[in-house]
Amino acid sequence: MVVEGQIQGAVALGLGATLLAEVVYDDAGQPLTGTYMDYLLPTATDVPATVIDHLETLSPLDPLGFKGVGESGALPVAAALASAIEDALAARSVLIREVPITPARLQAMLDASDSSPLN
Repeated sequence: MVVEGQIQGAVALGLGATLLAEVVYDDAGQPLTGTYMDYLLPTATDVPATVIDHLETLSPLDPLGFKGVGESGALPVAAALASAIEDALAARSVLIREVPITPARLQAMLDASDSSPLN
């Protein structure tokens, strides 16, 4: 149950880092996203249900075989979501090259694809 909670939390963290959270600085290097009003995080209603399957393998580096699991759910989220968005927008030739993929950034990519000479 602890491992599943860590994975679910890591997936939520990955979603937030991919779609919402962005640290922004001004030209003098001062942070403009200093509070949670500026730095968006996913809420419980933003995170889909997660199906977790376990495959246990023991670590050879520890006498009890322990491994860390907390971050494992966060790592693949950005690549998976960027690929899914690119696939969904393949007809518009949108390429995702950075995260977060905020609504404003996605809209800018769509606007750029509309003005592309290829369209």
